[in-house]
Amino acid sequence: MFKSYSMDLAGRNLTIETGKMAGLANGSVLVKYGETTVLVNVTASKEPKDGIDFFPLSVDYEERLYAVGKIPGGFTKREGKPTDKAILTARAIDRPIRPLFPKDFRNDVVVSCLVLSVEQDCSPEVCSMIGTSAALSISDIPFGGPTAAVAVGYVNDKVVINPTEAERENSRLTLTVAGTADKIAMIEAGADEIPDATMLEAIKTAHVEIKKVCEFIQKIKDEIGKPKFEYTSFAVTEEVYDIIASEFSERMKQDVQTPDKPERDEKIDKLTEDVKAWYGEKYGEEKLEEDNKAIADALYKLEKKTVRKLILEEGKRVDGRGIYDIRPLSCEVGLIPRVHGSSLFNRGRTQVMSIVTLGMKSEEQMLDGLDNEESKRYMHQYNFPGYSVGEAKSSRGPGRREIGHGALAEKALVPVLPSVEEFPYAIRVVSEILSSNGSTSQGSICASTLALMDAGVPIKKPVAGISTGLITDENDPSKYVVITDIQGIEDFFGDMDFKVGGTKDGITAIQVDIKVDGLSYEIIAEAFERTAKARAYILDDIMAPQIAKPREEISKYAPKIINMKINPEKIKDVIGSGGKVINKIIEETGVKIDIEEDGSVFIYSDDIEAARKAQNIIDEITRDIELDGIYTGKVTRIATFGAFIDLGGGKEGLLHISKISKERVNKVEDVFKIGDEVTVKVYEIDDQGRINLTRKDLYSDEEEK
Repeated sequence: MFKSYSMDLAGRNLTIETGKMAGLANGSVLVKYGETTVLVNVTASKEPKDGIDFFPLSVDYEERLYAVGKIPGGFTKREGKPTDKAILTARAIDRPIRPLFPKDFRNDVVVSCLVLSVEQDCSPEVCSMIGTSAALSISDIPFGGPTAAVAVGYVNDKVVINPTEAERENSRLTLTVAGTADKIAMIEAGADEIPDATMLEAIKTAHVEIKKVCEFIQKIKDEIGKPKFEYTSFAVTEEVYDIIASEFSERMKQDVQTPDKPERDEKIDKLTEDVKAWYGEKYGEEKLEEDNKAIADALYKLEKKTVRKLILEEGKRVDGRGIYDIRPLSCEVGLIPRVHGSSLFNRGRTQVMSIVTLGMKSEEQMLDGLDNEESKRYMHQYNFPGYSVGEAKSSRGPGRREIGHGALAEKALVPVLPSVEEFPYAIRVVSEILSSNGSTSQGSICASTLALMDAGVPIKKPVAGISTGLITDENDPSKYVVITDIQGIEDFFGDMDFKVGGTKDGITAIQVDIKVDGLSYEIIAEAFERTAKARAYILDDIMAPQIAKPREEISKYAPKIINMKINPEKIKDVIGSGGKVINKIIEETGVKIDIEEDGSVFIYSDDIEAARKAQNIIDEITRDIELDGIYTGKVTRIATFGAFIDLGGGKEGLLHISKISKERVNKVEDVFKIGDEVTVKVYEIDDQGRINLTRKDLYSDEEEK
């Protein structure tokens, strides 16, 4: 049965319809916000997936270029693999809903968000997040929502909910917040050095609107929601857990408190072997085989409980650090020859190498998506090979994790980059994860800041990144501990990964992943306070001693650039028919040239003198011939009545025989031959644009002789 529900969201109408489309999905809604329209469908398998120990949730955010009236490029004329933005949106949809499914649920769940129409003032990403919550809530899939999400801007010192395209262009903040009616569930932000207090205010303002949308979805659920289906539970077998915990809790507590990760992993592996041997001896091999998975689950649960209890009750971390302590840090720059900039950043067992390449403006990345952004000059890429975690795994190209972490580091650094007018380069940074034990994305921010400064990119301020974690009491959620600089095991067994990048003066990027049902304002405020202190320490005490500011000059291996501006009407003169003129300049000088529609010209060369030569040629081509101007040109033709002088830029003037000298000249050939260089003055430009020149007025009698 068709149903339609509407509410006001940030001054625009939000409508959720159901019962008209995709009737075979477990839950389906059509979300309309302004003229943005997204169809969201959720489906679940009838049986659990075999052989897995996690909840198999998949989110697809499907962009269709018909939504903005475009036909895809390429030979096939259809959409290919998801764009980076589509992948990042899918991750943002996933994060707030994943913790709200039952912990023991193992059925496949697929969320599909199909973007049908886009009005740039109304975000399809926000529509998809709201639609996902609504579709899950009214479906028969077990889900503990509803959740909701809004976008937030900061325009003219005011927090703006779901900013329009014009407001986004002037906003110092690009923030997406998701949550339940009670707590914050997800934060994703890029910001221009926004203070902690302002960021918290923006999050609180967002939550006011989120509560309204959650209430709206709850009413829809109460009216038409299906009963949730029963599922096979994959909870840990309590009997097996109790047996193992009673015998091995102390051993687990001892082994897990091993500072070095490889040594700790070896001890846990040995403990697992010993538990199975003991269990087989006590209960028999047949019982061991039967309970093999239950034993593995019980050991996982015991390790998790032990790590959490140490932190929560004793203030101890597995590597011996205090709650506020950061792992040992070190860094260096300029370690790779011939590249344009490089650095190595170490935080405990996490090690990141970042390398910078500077290129022509025309080498910036072209974008083909649903918004109006067509290109970007700063590209940050992140690689996470198997060897970084000690796995024998070959590379299969970037996955969603790699794209997400690269985008987070990119967000953190974009606000401090110089403008294209100040630094007319395309900039590519690649972060290679050489060793991983947590917070590699934040290590990438630090390493990339160092590499950019090593490359001589005049960034406004250095940026650092740090992550905080959370351990809550399962029986009393008000009891919690926020820990600074989480490593892998604390991320794995903890309740949150709260990543913040920024300068000493403010936040430039945030990404928050949680495994609980949400965060209170108090936890968020404490995370901001911890990360601000940690960033200041990293920037002042670790990074600054290695390199405190960008190098004065770029690498000798990087292309040198001369940036000049010409009259846009002269572009055709510089390019010439079929590119004849510009190709001749390139052939003569060996430079590369980019010309933009506004008349900006970028000349690139490893040899600065060659670049200057090309600049001079372009100057000659584009300069305007002015009345009374003095120019040096070459004789191109000789006639009985005078000589024709090439003044450059396709301009030619006539030097009449009577204007050659103060003394009488009988034949032009007596004074000039073709190819001679001559300095002349423009004394007339007639109505047809013909240029008449004089030479005799430039010299005294003595000079002429």
